[in-house]
This record gives sequence, structure tokens and C-alpha cells, in this order.
Amino acid sequence: MTVSARRAKDRDFVETVEGFFFCLVGYLHPPDRYTAYLKYTPAPIGRWARADMFYHRELPYYHVRNVMVTLEALARDHPRYVWHDPVRDLRFSFVPREAVRTYYQPEARLADLCRQPQDALEEDVAALGRLLSSASGVAPEHFGITGSILLRLHNPAFSDIDLLVYGRQNALCVKQAVAVLRGSHLADLDGERRARWHAETTQRFALGPEALRHLEARRWNHFFFRDRYVSVHPTRSDAEIGETYGAHRYRAAGVLTIEATLADTREAMFLPAAYGLTEVVTRTGEASPIAELVSHEGLFGDFGDPGDRIVARGAVEVRDGVPHRLVLGAAAVPDGGSLTLLRYAKEPERG
Repeated sequence: MTVSARRAKDRDFVETVEGFFFCLVGYLHPPDRYTAYLKYTPAPIGRWARADMFYHRELPYYHVRNVMVTLEALARDHPRYVWHDPVRDLRFSFVPREAVRTYYQPEARLADLCRQPQDALEEDVAALGRLLSSASGVAPEHFGITGSILLRLHNPAFSDIDLLVYGRQNALCVKQAVAVLRGSHLADLDGERRARWHAETTQRFALGPEALRHLEARRWNHFFFRDRYVSVHPTRSDAEIGETYGAHRYRAAGVLTIEATLADTREAMFLPAAYGLTEVVTRTGEASPIAELVSHEGLFGDFGDPGDRIVARGAVEVRDGVPHRLVLGAAAVPDGGSLTLLRYAKEPERG
């Protein structure tokens, strides 16, 4: 296994000696293992394939309920991949570094793909990369590709494009470029795809029509390019990974519903998304001095702007002995928690 000196990042992948593919989660990893969830496993037959090997996708979509299913399967059949992290008080899937056969870096794969695309999907990925780089002014080396294309398991007939852009400022430039390119080079989701997203999101998160409209209006990073579904995911650069593993200790401390005002949204584009809070009021649960909201659920990334008033339900996380933040997408809350808008700081213009 060859890995550069760069930091391990959200949406990197590792392949284990058994041929399992795990997707890395976040940026905090113990020295001897990677925090990651199981995504693909070898199978007798499947929709995803590489050479003569087929694969089954273990996680149909990312949600705490699905992650827990894979966690219990690993605990039963491959227990070395399940561990309780004492620093974060977290029982999760972790990949020991000695079990890693291959480490996959999205930016290296995209650069290789752009030099010599191997199929129609890879040609479209290369074209999209060139388009967004040119329109945004972000250099090509600040982009990456993840998911099945990163692993060379993709199928040109149906696979989506999951693009990464490294660095907050770069992501903001790409966000502006996407807005300019919509309607010409990039297309909004069609009626069928929007209807499916509405139905699936309503089912998974029990959200009403107004909440769905707000979330849909914020989803700048989902669109079609050459009839292919694309998602763009901002990812931290090395310089933006501020916390080192073990610098703080965390533990779970119950469930809380709060009302609060978003004070700082600079970290909201990343996953996990982080929001600084002010004017926090406890609605249900024991009152705690919550200063931050963190979401491991991508649906609630880039959710709002400073001054927006929100209601959130999630797991209280104590940092270094002091209740500090509310976490969405944690196993302590069976449905992952919720986040809804109460009112805008400034009512947005509507078309």
C-alpha cells in the first residue's frame, strides 16, 4: 500500500485484504485505523464489477439506520472491523491499517482518468472536470472523484458522478460556477428524479412540504451533466483539518431538542457539517450549554445562513467534560435526528 503524506480525508476509500471497500468518514482517525463504513463487498453476481469480480453495495444510501445494519453484520462475521473508540465514545466500523490492501485517493484517480479515460462515463467525468475548473478558476488538482468510479467498479450504463472539490474557497468558487452554468451546460434534476428525491427524503426524515422546499432550494451541488446525475462534495484541504485525533475527548449524553440561531456557517459545506450557534433555547430534554451543531447526515449540509433560526433534535455530545454540541446522524438517536428551519434571517428571493 502506497499513501502520500496528505491527510486522510472524508470520502477516501480503502480496500481490505478480503476485498471489502470502506469509505472514510470525516477527518479524525486513530493512529492505527481508519474511521469508515462498509460500502462494497465481493459477490457472486452484482451490478458493480471490476475485471471478472462482482460486488454488492452494502449501503443503499447513507443513513444511521443503514450504517448500523452493516455494523452488526461486521460484528458478527468480521469482528476486527468493529471497535469502540475511547476518545470519541463511539462504537463504529474501523479498518485496522494492517488490513488495508489499497488506499484510494480521489484526486489521484481523477488526474489519471483525465489523462486517459477508459469508457464513456470516464470521458464525461473528464469533460465535467475541465468545465468546472475553467468556469470556477479552480485548478484541476483541487478536484477528485469518489464512489464506484474511484474504485473502477462503475458501470457506464447507470453509475453517477460523485465529484469532490478540496478547500472551502475552492468550493465556493465551484458553487458560483454551477449557478452560472445551470441551464446551459448543466441541467436541473428532471421531474422524475425530483419526485423520487421528495418521496425518499420524506420517508427517511419525516419532513413536511415546507422543509423539503427549503432543502431543495439549498441543494446547489446536485445536477445533470450530459444526462448523468452529478453530486459535488466540498472536502477539507490539509490546512483546513484543524483537530488532531486525541486533542479532545467526547462522550454521548442523551438526546435534546433545541431552538437556536445559526451564528457561524463557514464549516457547513463539509461533512460533517458544523454550525456555530447562538441564542440557544432548550425545547425538550435537560438544558445544556450547546454551542455547536454538527451533522453527519449530508442532507443537512450547507443548511442555512448566519441569522437563520432553526430547530434541531440530536444527541448531546460532551467535550472534555462540558456539554458542547448537538450531533445529527449519531447512533444515539435511532432516526438520526432532525433539523428544520424556523425562520430566515432574511427572506430569500423566490423565482
